[in-house]
Amino acid sequence: MQEFLYSALPTRVLFGTGTLGQLAAEASRLGIRRPILLTTSHQRQMAEDAISLLDGLSAAIFSGATMHSPVEVTEQAMKEVERVGADGIIAIGGGSTTGLGKAIALRTDLPQLVVPTTYAGSEMTPILGQTEDGHKTTIRDAKVLPETVIYDVALTLDLPVGLSAVSGMNAIAHAVEALYARDGNPIIDLMAEEGIRSLANALPLLLGNPRDSDARADALYGAWLCGICLGSVGMALHHKLCHTLGGMFDLPHAETHSVILPYAMRYNAEAAPQAAAKVARVLGTRDAAVGLQQLARNIGAPGSLRTIGMAVGTVDAAARRAVENPYPNPAPVTEDGIHRLLSDAFNGVIL
Repeated sequence: MQEFLYSALPTRVLFGTGTLGQLAAEASRLGIRRPILLTTSHQRQMAEDAISLLDGLSAAIFSGATMHSPVEVTEQAMKEVERVGADGIIAIGGGSTTGLGKAIALRTDLPQLVVPTTYAGSEMTPILGQTEDGHKTTIRDAKVLPETVIYDVALTLDLPVGLSAVSGMNAIAHAVEALYARDGNPIIDLMAEEGIRSLANALPLLLGNPRDSDARADALYGAWLCGICLGSVGMALHHKLCHTLGGMFDLPHAETHSVILPYAMRYNAEAAPQAAAKVARVLGTRDAAVGLQQLARNIGAPGSLRTIGMAVGTVDAAARRAVENPYPNPAPVTEDGIHRLLSDAFNGVIL
């Protein structure tokens, strides 16, 4: 039997449909009386609607969350936190909003209540990725792990199909890398396989009926499991590349994960045969990388870095940046190998 260490993360999770109705009770449970509600400018109305559920609590809204958690945005939000004397954080939205909440928690240790509206998975992790001067750095600290997460399937029914696709592929990437993590374990492997299976089955159904509540529930369930994987074990090449590209070129986060995932799987397949076999089995294909690329294409996710905004002539610089600091990965990380991977991803080479 494999020897392993497993530490469960202490986040309280409420999952269902209509669970947002428990927002006030959960805020009270955390001792929050003056929350700051975080969201993006596009989802501000959702935060305003949530205030009506807070039973008269004095709440303020900061709707400036943006991709990659720029430090300058966090500093702006901190001014609002201090101005209103916030004693807790309620983040309603996707990974950008959750990231901002974590960045504030890192600086203040305020309790966090997160209401995800996408499949990002960040809400289940003690990990913060933040960007400053074109560099995205990752911090792992228990202070940024949300105390409570409310998953409400109803909040995902109107998630656009395109965003559902890339957000779902982003979640799948968390589970794929967990299967070959240096500190992996059998419990996380089970969650990873179930998470990939749930999302791979649900995402194609949403193309025909975006408001299919059963498919939405399966997708959100899968994203939750994949998020636990992300938070419980270390990530490797795939996440390193996506952070490098996001920080350097401000590429859209979920779309970058969708493009890179099949190529990173191909890079590691020979060095991590058991992980590749599990991914292939779950997807019903002989080749894990091919199966991931086919899934992404079948659900309309972008197929190349070029199509999501990466400029011509930048692969060299990205490859150099990606190998600057050593990190665990099943296959040796070399500049030549990463350059080939990124070149193929840039051009959308069919595997």
